[in-house]
Amino acid sequence: MALPALPLSHDAIIQDSWSRCRAFGLNHQSAPAFDQLPAEGIAQLLESQHSLVQTTHQEVLPYYENILSNSNCLIMLADNQGQVLTSWGTQRFIEPSLTRGFSAGASWLEHCSGTNAIGTALACEQAVHIEHDEHFLKANRFMTGSAAPIFDAERKVIAVLDVSSDSYLPPSHTLGMVKMMSQTVENRLILNLFHGQHFQLTFNTGLNNLDSQWAGLLIFDESGQVLSANRRADNLLGIRLSRVSVESLFNVSLLELLNQPEGLPFALQTRGRNRFQCLLKRPKQAPIQPRLFSESKSADPKSAVADAKPATISLKTLHFGDSRVEKAVRQAERLLEKDIPLLIHGETGVGKEVFVKALHQASSRHKQAFIAVNCAAIPAELVESELFGYEKGAFTGANQKGSIGLIRKADKGTLFLDEIGDMPLPTQARLLRVLQERCVQPVGSSELFAVDIRIISATNRSLREQVQLGRFREDLYYRIGGLTLELPPLRERSDKQALFKRLWEQHREPTQWAGLSDEVLELFSRHPWPGNLRQVSSVMQVALAMAEEQPVRPEHLPDDFFVDLEMEPVEAPEPLGVDLNDAQALNRELKAAGGNISHLARRLGVSRNTLYKRLRHLES
Repeated sequence: MALPALPLSHDAIIQDSWSRCRAFGLNHQSAPAFDQLPAEGIAQLLESQHSLVQTTHQEVLPYYENILSNSNCLIMLADNQGQVLTSWGTQRFIEPSLTRGFSAGASWLEHCSGTNAIGTALACEQAVHIEHDEHFLKANRFMTGSAAPIFDAERKVIAVLDVSSDSYLPPSHTLGMVKMMSQTVENRLILNLFHGQHFQLTFNTGLNNLDSQWAGLLIFDESGQVLSANRRADNLLGIRLSRVSVESLFNVSLLELLNQPEGLPFALQTRGRNRFQCLLKRPKQAPIQPRLFSESKSADPKSAVADAKPATISLKTLHFGDSRVEKAVRQAERLLEKDIPLLIHGETGVGKEVFVKALHQASSRHKQAFIAVNCAAIPAELVESELFGYEKGAFTGANQKGSIGLIRKADKGTLFLDEIGDMPLPTQARLLRVLQERCVQPVGSSELFAVDIRIISATNRSLREQVQLGRFREDLYYRIGGLTLELPPLRERSDKQALFKRLWEQHREPTQWAGLSDEVLELFSRHPWPGNLRQVSSVMQVALAMAEEQPVRPEHLPDDFFVDLEMEPVEAPEPLGVDLNDAQALNRELKAAGGNISHLARRLGVSRNTLYKRLRHLES
């Protein structure tokens, strides 16, 4: 674990910067180039950095209004390429000939603008204060400024904050303030990234500065592994925190730490004997595991079986406030250690297997095998041999060594029979015998093998109706259905919004922070989701791939998503002759179409995505 890099002295920063400027071919008389982006490039830049700008504007600046009270002060936010994203405050002090350098898209990298607070802070990756005469270009010497880089959770520079003015700014005060502001942005980005789903430890040298933005911040999971930390935590602990155990940092066991009262300060001592005051914040919700929702089922009997290792999943991860799911969880918990069979009923894709895996993890059998069998995916001719096993040479094509079968593989553990309604009737009779006698007789063998298994079944159809139709044995139905739990379809759940956001969190890449736009959340809320959580998972993955680092918008959604949202009239719509550059006319027609983008796009003779982009362009 490397120590955080030592900062350069101020004199070294200025000398190194001036040397670089000369190497770039600049001289003191050179004019700042600013390398201004074209209008289209600016729009793309601002959209890609929307989350960063919003976080700074809404969650950080309100706490630093005292800076803006200086009428000759300007705060600028730039990306890691030195390109201005936005600014707050006044621009009245700026030289008229240099105004374009303070607008969105202008670059302050040293190679085009010489030594300056933004460019030099990016070059040396530390906070800097540049006085009037320390600017390499004379054209920039009308101002003074301080800037500090903003780092992401991986310690990569993603942006820089700058405070500039034409009047004297006391270096110690302004530099300290801009450091604090950049640290506040970093803290907010970390907290927004994890959305309260893990443990949060705040610590500092004393009680009086424990609630400061300059406190150390650690995010760690229930196993004690540090998932993220701010740079202040690095500095306080003297190491670069990356995937270390919280127990290796402090003289405390994980259990003792997790048992600390929330909201009340407590003291911790580090391995190096330093003592800190701390606050612990527990997760709001445990993270759901949506990747399991999208596991495909193959017609291959080998791939139809999940001989899975126990997944890290808790019953608490299965709902975010929906009363029906909460009731199912509560009832299942009461039967965890009782020999009462469970039957899970729900539409395809609602997460039945995830539910059963959570039950297995919460039970005393969690260290034993979890065997999941999709009865609908195994050819009827092979169901018995796959489930009960077979002797060598029992049938043509049989493995010469024989097979113990899936039921015996689940001995001491849990056997999950998914889509049990598709099990052939002869197999049902043999399964009933296993449940009654707790013994398995392989195909082609006269020997019985005792098994200790917990069987949980699931189906997407009404087994009671199947019994009445003669397609499912009545005695087996009552044997497997000691308690039937109903998992509601997604369209009926009251916690959909939280599920959408959590699925986004699980599928996004570490650099994708922009989230789901309000338009997409509204479309998601209206969608009937016939494929339930499995469908949401698939749509989310496609949308994130299309959006990259932008907010997920309707144009990023796959075309199939909109099929179930169509509300077209039976007759062909009358074409419209509307200018696509006329914002008022487009919005008027959209309102007349009841907000139905697809309907309006057809009448205009353009694609839905083209119309979305046109409307967004005209609004910006």
